[in-house]
Amino acid sequence: MKTTTLIAGVALGAMLSSTSMAAELTAVSFGGAYGAAQKKHMIDPYTAKTGTKILFEDYSGGIAEIKAQVEAGNIQWDVVDIEVIDLERACSEGLLEVIPRSVLAPGADGTPGEKDFIPSAIANECGVGNIVWTIIYAYNEKTIGSTAPQTIGDFFDTAKIPGKRAMRKRPQVNMEWALIADGVPQDKVYEVLATEAGQARAFAKLDTIKNDIVWFDSWSQVPQLLNDGGAVMGQSANGRIFDAIKKDGKPFKMVWDAHVYDLDVWSVVKGSKKKDLAFDFISFATGTKPLSGMPEVAYGPTRKSSMAMVDAGVIPDLPTSHLDKGVKADGIFWADYGESLGEKFNEWLLK
Repeated sequence: MKTTTLIAGVALGAMLSSTSMAAELTAVSFGGAYGAAQKKHMIDPYTAKTGTKILFEDYSGGIAEIKAQVEAGNIQWDVVDIEVIDLERACSEGLLEVIPRSVLAPGADGTPGEKDFIPSAIANECGVGNIVWTIIYAYNEKTIGSTAPQTIGDFFDTAKIPGKRAMRKRPQVNMEWALIADGVPQDKVYEVLATEAGQARAFAKLDTIKNDIVWFDSWSQVPQLLNDGGAVMGQSANGRIFDAIKKDGKPFKMVWDAHVYDLDVWSVVKGSKKKDLAFDFISFATGTKPLSGMPEVAYGPTRKSSMAMVDAGVIPDLPTSHLDKGVKADGIFWADYGESLGEKFNEWLLK
């Protein structure tokens, strides 16, 4: 029985290897330093191991493009890096493949895959956790003036700190921040935001800075806006600012108050003709060693065994070192309210 299983396993491996040698995958993620780290630690090593060519492209997040491909039956992407705040909705709407947990490789220390991941990394059947990241805001020390911001309230206080604020053009995080800045306790944010009164309160708070907001679509725009004075404060994925500080020497400071942390996961677009190959890539990319490279851009690995390989010097800059100041993004809330709040947000933008 064992011999049969071994032969079958070898045959499957050989078939997959043969398929991989002849195949290509298209994977999309968020680019920048994060994308560069994924290419270094996941994409290139996988290609070196299997011969599979991966077309690695950037996108701006959200589920609109995934939904369009699935509904049109014209699947262009195989593997997608998606934020958990969007994952719940995409999975519940049938836009992603269910990923069997058998693809989870054991940790480098031998720990079974399902026990090596932090629980939230494999809580949804359509994704396998890649990183723990967060959204903070940052400022440029040379342009901020005499008063440095310290709280999310300061971000909304244009009388105390004049100047433009750069914000991502979507309701997620902005609504949470507006309520917290207006006095809602962090642990009550989603409870309040689920009500009509709470939503009105969030939009009213956003109204107070509406004329001072510079909207952006891609995280890549934030360091540039801070650098050229287009904004004195900017909402950003923490890794973008960390990279600008460490590699480019930019005089930026991150503010951790009320940061909204979340995970990114690898997922497979429903109907991909390369589903099995995509699962094989995800198995590799979420292994102990590839994930241990993510802290290079200050994103935390989702495997416990990866931490043993992380440079101790970067640990203070990881989101997991500041969880006491943050809010966990509620993917289930946004799966339930994302569409309606998205419509209200777009209507508010036009007013």
